Amino acid sequence: MSDTTASLRRKIKGAGDLQSVVRTMKTLAASNIGQYEQAVLALADYARTVDLGLSVCFRGIEIPTAMQDASGAPDTGGIGAIVFGSDQGLVGQFNELIADHAVKSLRALTDRPRVWAVGERVHARLADAGLPPLGLFAVPGSVAAITGLIGQVLMESEVRDHGNAQLHLFYNRPGSGAVYTPVGQQLLPLDADWYRQLADRPWPTKNLPEVMGNEAATVRALVREYLFVSLFRACAESLASENASRLAAMQRADKNIDELLEALNGTFHRLRQSGIDEELFDVISGFEALAGARPQGGRR
Repeated sequence: MSDTTASLRRKIKGAGDLQSVVRTMKTLAASNIGQYEQAVLALADYARTVDLGLSVCFRGIEIPTAMQDASGAPDTGGIGAIVFGSDQGLVGQFNELIADHAVKSLRALTDRPRVWAVGERVHARLADAGLPPLGLFAVPGSVAAITGLIGQVLMESEVRDHGNAQLHLFYNRPGSGAVYTPVGQQLLPLDADWYRQLADRPWPTKNLPEVMGNEAATVRALVREYLFVSLFRACAESLASENASRLAAMQRADKNIDELLEALNGTFHRLRQSGIDEELFDVISGFEALAGARPQGGRR
């Protein structure tokens, strides 16, 4: 009995310690989700500013020939893709889902895509699927580290060359609760539809702005910012999805540990009560045996 209750005590303590770790990880994941969601919201304001700047530059200007050609000749410069994954554990099928989505989408476009992977695990998944990436980038661990990653991606994939080459982004986008969805986005080329959409965008006030200085240099600078915003948003949403997946896993683990602790505590209390009952029965039985063994004296 003592060995059994001691073993149960050790199991209960171990489960309690594990639950403390799980709840700490839950808190950390929830905090990370908050910072990445705030980054995306803040980025939306900046993206709106960039779009308004481009709309001013494009207003009243004919569509550039390169953009017209990009609408009709999609892959003269090749097709490239950047796939955002995760290198952390407890994320379920996070890397498998986005890798499978990227492989299926790219194979429908070309037999020889140029692929860059963000994360070693998604890199390995792509390689196993017959799509070995040309480059590998480390997954950023914070919002501040995303900017450095985007700079490396822009340099490595040569997305500053706005020709007819296609560039696609593949990442998991967060949904409601802990749900996320693998999505694909064509970032390049900058085509006529994109140009018209920005050129036709109304200015929010009655005071119309004008471009000062070199208009071509201004457009190039704004296009670079547009590319940066698109990549930053994709990375931040991927990281938010990763932490949402981890949070869901920790919530399931916390629930399972609660159920385990309830079962262990129930078993422990039943065994303890059974032991107490046995000891009481032994005391009563001993008392009755002693009482029955006493000599009976009678009256004469």
